[in-house]
Amino acid sequence: MSQVPFRIQRCLVVAFSVAIGLPGRTEASEQDDFFERKIRPVLVDHCYECHAGEADVIQGGLRLDDPRAMLEGGDSGAAVMPGDPDKSLLLAAIRYDDGLEMPPEGPLGDEVVRDFETWIRLGAVDPRQSVPSQLSRPASNEIDWKEARESWAYRSPRRTAPPRTSNAHWSETAIDPFVLARLESEGLSPNPQAEKSEFIRRVSFDLTGLPPTPSEVEAFLLDERPDAKRRLIERLLASPAHAEHWARMWLDVARYAEDQAHKVGNNDSLTYPNAYYYRDWVIAALADDMPYDDFVRLQLAADLINPSDAPSHLALGFIGLGPKYYRRNSPEVMADEWEDRIDTVTRGLLGLTVACARCHDHKYDPITMADYYGLAGVFASTEMFNRPIDDSVETQKGQSKDPKQAVHIVRDGKPQDVDLMIRGDVNNKGPLIERRFLQVFGEPMKPLKQGSGRADLAEAIVDRENPLTARVIVNRIWGQFFGRPLVTTPSNFGALGSPPSHPELLDDLSVRFMDQGWSIKWLQREIVLSAAYGQSSDIDPHKISIDPENALIWRVPRRRLSIEAFRDALLFVSGRLEQRVGGESMQPDDPESRRRTLYSEVSRMDLNPLLARFDFPDPNSHSAKRFETTTPLQKLFLLNAPFLVNQADELAKRLESFGGSRQAKIEHAYQLLWSRDPTTHEVALGEVFVSSEDSEGVWSQYAQALLISNEMFMVD
Repeated sequence: MSQVPFRIQRCLVVAFSVAIGLPGRTEASEQDDFFERKIRPVLVDHCYECHAGEADVIQGGLRLDDPRAMLEGGDSGAAVMPGDPDKSLLLAAIRYDDGLEMPPEGPLGDEVVRDFETWIRLGAVDPRQSVPSQLSRPASNEIDWKEARESWAYRSPRRTAPPRTSNAHWSETAIDPFVLARLESEGLSPNPQAEKSEFIRRVSFDLTGLPPTPSEVEAFLLDERPDAKRRLIERLLASPAHAEHWARMWLDVARYAEDQAHKVGNNDSLTYPNAYYYRDWVIAALADDMPYDDFVRLQLAADLINPSDAPSHLALGFIGLGPKYYRRNSPEVMADEWEDRIDTVTRGLLGLTVACARCHDHKYDPITMADYYGLAGVFASTEMFNRPIDDSVETQKGQSKDPKQAVHIVRDGKPQDVDLMIRGDVNNKGPLIERRFLQVFGEPMKPLKQGSGRADLAEAIVDRENPLTARVIVNRIWGQFFGRPLVTTPSNFGALGSPPSHPELLDDLSVRFMDQGWSIKWLQREIVLSAAYGQSSDIDPHKISIDPENALIWRVPRRRLSIEAFRDALLFVSGRLEQRVGGESMQPDDPESRRRTLYSEVSRMDLNPLLARFDFPDPNSHSAKRFETTTPLQKLFLLNAPFLVNQADELAKRLESFGGSRQAKIEHAYQLLWSRDPTTHEVALGEVFVSSEDSEGVWSQYAQALLISNEMFMVD
C-alpha cells in the first residue's frame, strides 16, 4: 500500500475528529449583499434578454427577473432548488451540464459558477422578494433629508455615561458596563472568565495569528502579578507577527490582488509584479500604529498630501491595485472601473452601498445618482500609474516602460466632472455632476475640487464629525475578536443593514478611539483587556435558549481559524515557520514554502486552490467578511496534501528529538499544539498508537492525526 493511503488509514484509526466545523451561517443582509454583487449582475447581463418580462419571447417559459417565477421554473421545472446546487437546473445550465448550455454565447467561467454554487448552497436568498416594502422610498427629489439624517448611522457618535449594573466589580474596561447592562436587562449573566491557558491561546491567535509556545504558556501561568494579562498583551502587540496578522484583515477590505481582471496571451503588463510593496506598506503602517485617519488619508491621496515622500506613495496601491479590464479606452470599461473604486472606498471605509446608485437612486438609502457620479468624477480624474521603483529605471512620460520595475499606483490626471448616465448607460447622458461628497452628510455639500478631488475626499471621510468612518473600523475590529461584529453587516450601515446590537457601546468606543489618536492598538488593547473578551466559551443551555446567536455577548464563541492562521499554525508547531517580515509572494500550497500565508500570491484570474478551498474572499471586489463552508475537498486536503504531510513529518522529528518517554513526547505535542496537557485517556490513546508493531513512520502518522484534529482548527 502506498504511503499516502496508509497514512489515511492510520490517521482515521485514531479517535480524533477531522471535522472542521459546521457550514457557517450568514446573516440575511450579507446574503442580500452577495446576491447584489455576484448574482444579479450576471442575470441582468446574460439572462434577462431571453428570460425576463420585457423579453419579446420568454424562452422556455422561464423568467429569471422574478424570484417567485425562478423558483417555480419554466418548461423544464424549477430553475433553483435552495440549498441543493446539484438539483438546480440554472446551475446545470451555466456549468454546461446535462445538455443544458446557457448562456448560448459561451460559458461564464469557473468563478461565476462557484458564486452561483455558493449562493444556492446558502439558500438562494433573493432580496428582490425579501426587501421589506416599508424600507422602499420614492424618487430622490422627494427625499426628506432632515428625516434621513435622523438615522442612527448618520448621526455623529457621542459618548454615553456607562450604565449602572448590579455587578460593578465584574468590569475591567469601559466596554464592560455596556455589555453587562444588556445581559442584565435580559435576565442573563456573563460566563465565568476563561482559564489562563485558554486565554493565552485565544489572545495569541487573535493578536498575532499564531499559537503561543509552551514556554510562553508556562510563564503566563506562573505570573501571578495583577497586570499579567496587560504584560502579555503588550508583548503581543509589539510583535512583528501582530502587524502581519492584522494586515490580512485590511487586505480583504482593499480587495488586494496581484493582477488585473483579465489576461491576453502572455502579456505581463496585465499583472502587478510588485504589488507586494503595498502589502509591505500596510504591515509597516500597522506595526507603527499609524493613526487610522492618516492610514486612510495616505491610501487615497498620499501623492497629493506628501508629494516628495515617495515611500508613502506605496499606500496608493489601495486604489491602484484594483481590477482593470480589457479595452480600457472603452467608456463602458472605464465606468466599470470607477464603480470598483467607489464600491471599495464607500463600503470599505463608510459602510455604505453607494455603488447601488450607478443606475438609479438608491432604493432604500438616501444616496442619489448625483452622489454616485459626484464620486465617479474623482476617479475619472485619477489615472493608473506605473511608478518606477528607483531612479535608474527607464521611463516614458514619467512611467516605467517595464511593469516589473514599477509599482502600480495612481496619480492625478486631467480634472473632470462626469455626466450622469441614465440607467447606467454610458450612451444616455444626463446632466454634468460636479465632484462632491455625499449629500446625506450635510449641507452645504463638500466640493471635491482640488485636482482630482482625492485629497478633499480623504479629508471628508476622516473628518471627526463624519458619522461612519470611526464606527465602521471599530465594528470591523470588534468582529475579529468576537466572531460577530456589533453591526452584523460590516459594509452596510444603511437601511438594509443590521442595527447595532449595542449602539451606545459602539458610539462610546468610536469616540474614545478618535480621542486616543485613532490608535488601532489602543482599540485592540481595550477590547482584549475587557472582562467581556475574557469570558469562557462554554455553552450554557439556558443562555443559548434565550440568545442563540450570542448577540448579547454572554460568552466568547468558539471560532474556526482562517486558512491563514491554520496554515501558519501548522508551520509554527512543526518548527518550520520562517518569520521574515515582508517581501515577494509565494504559493501557499508549495510543500517547501515556509512563509506566513499572508505572503501568498493572490490572483483575480486564478486564485490558488488552497486559498479558494478554504474560503479566501474573492479578490475581484471588496470583502465585508468571510463566508465559511465545509466541503469534502477541505477534508481531503487535511488527509492527503503534500504540504500537510510535510508538516506532520517535521513535527514528528521535533517530537522524536524531544527526548524522554513516549508519554513525555505525547505531552509535549499537546503543549505545542493546544497549550494544554493531555488527559490520561489521550495519553493512553497516543501510546497505543505509537507503540504499533509497524513502527516505521508511526510518529509522522500520529503527528498528522493531531494536525487534522478538530482542536487544531478551532480556538476557544
